[in-house]
Amino acid sequence: MPVVTFDYNDFISLLGYKISKDELIEKLPMIGADLDKVAGDEISIEFFPDRPDLASVEGIARASRAFFNFEIGLKKYQVKESDIIVNVDVSVKNVRPFVAAALVKNVTMTDELIASLMELQEKLHLGLGRNRKKVAIGVHNFEPVQPPFTYKAVDPDSVQFVPLNMVESMTMNEILKKHEKGIKYAFLLEGFDKHPLIVDSNNNVLSYPPIINGSLTEVTPFTSDLFIDVTGMDRKAINYALNIVVTSLAERGGEIHTTQVVDSGKTYVTPDLTPTSKKLSLEYVNRILGTKMNDDEVVFCLKKMGFNASVESGKKLVNVEIPAWRADILHDIDLVEDVAVGYGFDRFKVDLPKSVTFGKSLSKQDFYDALRSILTGLGFNEVTTFTISNERDEFTKMGLKPGRRVEIENPIGEEYSCLRVSLIPSLLKILGENKHHPLPQQIFELGNVVDKSFRNRVHLAFVKIDARANFTECKSLIEAVMRDSGKKYNIKGKVHPGFVDGRCASIVLNGVEVGFFGELHPKTIVEFELEHPVIAFEAQVDLF
Repeated sequence: MPVVTFDYNDFISLLGYKISKDELIEKLPMIGADLDKVAGDEISIEFFPDRPDLASVEGIARASRAFFNFEIGLKKYQVKESDIIVNVDVSVKNVRPFVAAALVKNVTMTDELIASLMELQEKLHLGLGRNRKKVAIGVHNFEPVQPPFTYKAVDPDSVQFVPLNMVESMTMNEILKKHEKGIKYAFLLEGFDKHPLIVDSNNNVLSYPPIINGSLTEVTPFTSDLFIDVTGMDRKAINYALNIVVTSLAERGGEIHTTQVVDSGKTYVTPDLTPTSKKLSLEYVNRILGTKMNDDEVVFCLKKMGFNASVESGKKLVNVEIPAWRADILHDIDLVEDVAVGYGFDRFKVDLPKSVTFGKSLSKQDFYDALRSILTGLGFNEVTTFTISNERDEFTKMGLKPGRRVEIENPIGEEYSCLRVSLIPSLLKILGENKHHPLPQQIFELGNVVDKSFRNRVHLAFVKIDARANFTECKSLIEAVMRDSGKKYNIKGKVHPGFVDGRCASIVLNGVEVGFFGELHPKTIVEFELEHPVIAFEAQVDLF
């Protein structure tokens, strides 16, 4: 989950009201967050990723004004009109079709603002933007460029410019091969003959989305007017991202100015901070929360969470105005959750069980616990990894062709796009994150995967990385596990593209293959960015 780190004194100056640090630390998590750490005046708060509007200290200050009853209700920002136009060329439609933009004037570029803006930009790229695929944000110094701007797609070898953090001019293809950001995000433009570009009326390059900005519009400590562009694959998502960024800048005194995006004969004025509306049933709220709140109490709870709310005359309905930066409100239940937060989780009564019962663990759970003890006794450390993975880790890196899997319809990022089918890739990623620790390293996991028939299965897996790790050692570990678990088994040779030929074997129980083990192929080791021999084992233990 995203962690926002801010200075207490900077927060108080943004809040505009006095609240002691101890009281802030005690009450702020009640908005829906966890206190990560406090070091002097530096406070780190971990927010749930469904609240991208809280991914900056400015957003937290805005939410706190309402939550702490300083200024309840919906915050309003003044938005001024400008004559800036962004023309969208038809050439970009099949590449990255949507763009939104805004101008924020009279910004004072303090160290706190620069740090917060950079952190907010990256958090929005990762969460709302799904690693820049869905949303990419560009922040520019407005002074050197001249509108109107054009958003178009061009041959990546036909245009060259000086990208950020470079001094020499490069073509767009060269940026993808040589620039740090180009190498990192080149995959987003794979398969496209033309790449997106934003230029001004003099054909100066502002941005090569979603890769890098041009150095011409680099923001400096002396910049006062910021031009924000947001491009992406979803119009709603880019508008939410733009609204979050410009209102954060407005919290620090910036003046928001609109732009006109002319696209296929239609004109869109951005940013649009007009709130959306929903009707919320009081009966539904009380039924879900188990409360008996009246109209005024529900309205007050919503206002504490930054909404405008009023009771519809003669009906048990609340009219709710939702801020334009709240990307998380998709259903009535999301409003009910905010009512609960505004009401206060500490006020909900705790009910004890109505009857006394006694339970015991299932026999298979006892067996799973025994397996854990066996692996621990063999010197392995137990880990727990995410059940959500991605096609590249589960199949490509293991040398397998993509197989049947449960896909996630709206993944938060490319790393989390399907449910895992195996435990070994997750364990190898942990080894990759711990390369700085001494060898040997040996870890195991007992957890759920989803098989080809889309059923949950319980698997046991271990990996060990060491300069001397080999098939013989792996076989001896398997013999110890199977012996101590009391299972009679056979071993047969197995061919697996992720393992070295001749150094992989399957485990057979009652004529059925239940698992496999062996020495990983060097290609697999390199794919997971490891540098030493690795042995691995995985079995479906619910077949045991």
